[in-house]
Amino acid sequence: MNFGGTAFVLAIIALSIGGWMFTTWVRAKHGYPVENEWGGTVHRTDPDADRKIALLTDDNAKLAGQVSRLEERIAVLERIATEEGGKAAQLADQIDRLR
Repeated sequence: MNFGGTAFVLAIIALSIGGWMFTTWVRAKHGYPVENEWGGTVHRTDPDADRKIALLTDDNAKLAGQVSRLEERIAVLERIATEEGGKAAQLADQIDRLR
Protein backbone atom coordinates (compact mmCIF):
# COMPACT_ATOMS: atom_id res chain seq x y z
CA MET A 1 0.00 0.00 0.00
CA ASN A 2 1.29 3.39 -0.97
CA PHE A 3 0.94 5.74 2.04
CA GLY A 4 1.79 8.81 -0.01
CA GLY A 5 -0.78 8.15 -2.72
CA THR A 6 -3.88 10.14 -3.48
CA ALA A 7 -6.28 7.39 -2.38
CA PHE A 8 -4.67 7.22 1.08
CA VAL A 9 -4.80 11.00 1.54
CA LEU A 10 -8.44 11.09 0.43
CA ALA A 11 -9.27 8.20 2.79
CA ILE A 12 -7.72 10.09 5.73
CA ILE A 13 -9.70 13.22 4.84
CA ALA A 14 -12.94 11.22 4.49
CA LEU A 15 -12.39 9.49 7.84
CA SER A 16 -11.72 12.79 9.61
CA ILE A 17 -14.82 14.44 8.17
CA GLY A 18 -16.90 11.35 9.00
CA GLY A 19 -15.62 11.35 12.59
CA TRP A 20 -16.36 15.05 12.96
CA MET A 21 -19.89 14.55 11.61
CA PHE A 22 -20.48 11.61 13.97
CA THR A 23 -19.32 13.47 17.07
CA THR A 24 -21.39 16.53 16.11
CA TRP A 25 -24.46 14.33 15.63
CA VAL A 26 -23.96 12.65 19.03
CA ARG A 27 -23.47 16.01 20.79
CA ALA A 28 -26.58 17.48 19.14
CA LYS A 29 -28.64 14.38 19.91
CA HIS A 30 -27.80 14.53 23.62
CA GLY A 31 -28.30 18.29 23.99
CA TYR A 32 -24.70 19.44 24.27
CA PRO A 33 -23.78 22.75 22.65
CA VAL A 34 -22.44 22.39 19.12
CA GLU A 35 -19.92 24.66 17.42
CA ASN A 36 -21.06 26.56 14.36
CA GLU A 37 -19.00 27.48 11.29
CA TRP A 38 -17.35 30.48 12.97
CA GLY A 39 -16.30 28.74 16.17
CA GLY A 40 -19.24 29.96 18.27
CA THR A 41 -21.54 27.60 20.12
CA VAL A 42 -25.12 26.82 19.23
CA HIS A 43 -27.28 25.63 22.11
CA ARG A 44 -30.27 23.37 21.79
CA THR A 45 -33.46 25.42 21.85
CA ASP A 46 -36.73 24.27 23.34
CA PRO A 47 -39.80 26.20 22.18
CA ASP A 48 -41.65 25.44 25.42
CA ALA A 49 -38.70 26.24 27.72
CA ASP A 50 -40.04 29.64 28.85
CA ARG A 51 -43.46 28.15 29.59
CA LYS A 52 -41.89 25.29 31.55
CA ILE A 53 -39.75 27.71 33.55
CA ALA A 54 -42.81 29.82 34.40
CA LEU A 55 -44.77 26.74 35.53
CA LEU A 56 -41.88 25.48 37.64
CA THR A 57 -41.45 28.91 39.22
CA ASP A 58 -45.14 29.01 40.15
CA ASP A 59 -44.97 25.47 41.56
CA ASN A 60 -41.86 26.38 43.53
CA ALA A 61 -43.55 29.42 45.09
CA LYS A 62 -46.63 27.36 45.95
CA LEU A 63 -44.56 24.62 47.56
CA ALA A 64 -42.48 27.14 49.50
CA GLY A 65 -45.70 28.59 50.93
CA GLN A 66 -46.89 25.12 51.91
CA VAL A 67 -43.58 24.35 53.60
CA SER A 68 -43.71 27.56 55.64
CA ARG A 69 -47.28 26.81 56.76
CA LEU A 70 -46.29 23.27 57.73
CA GLU A 71 -43.30 24.59 59.67
CA GLU A 72 -45.61 26.89 61.62
CA ARG A 73 -47.96 24.01 62.39
CA ILE A 74 -45.07 21.80 63.51
CA ALA A 75 -43.82 24.58 65.80
CA VAL A 76 -47.27 24.78 67.41
CA LEU A 77 -47.40 21.00 67.81
CA GLU A 78 -43.93 20.96 69.35
CA ARG A 79 -44.95 23.70 71.78
CA ILE A 80 -48.06 21.74 72.74
CA ALA A 81 -46.13 18.49 73.15
CA THR A 82 -43.42 20.04 75.32
CA GLU A 83 -45.65 22.04 77.64
CA GLU A 84 -45.21 20.96 81.25
CA GLY A 85 -47.61 20.49 84.10
CA GLY A 86 -51.34 20.95 84.05
CA LYS A 87 -51.70 22.19 80.51
CA ALA A 88 -50.46 18.89 79.10
CA ALA A 89 -52.87 16.96 81.30
CA GLN A 90 -55.73 19.28 80.32
CA LEU A 91 -54.87 18.82 76.68
CA ALA A 92 -54.84 15.03 77.07
CA ASP A 93 -58.25 15.19 78.76
CA GLN A 94 -59.63 17.36 75.97
CA ILE A 95 -58.29 14.96 73.33
CA ASP A 96 -59.83 12.00 75.19
CA ARG A 97 -63.19 13.79 75.40
CA LEU A 98 -63.11 14.44 71.68
CA ARG A 99 -62.72 10.73 70.95
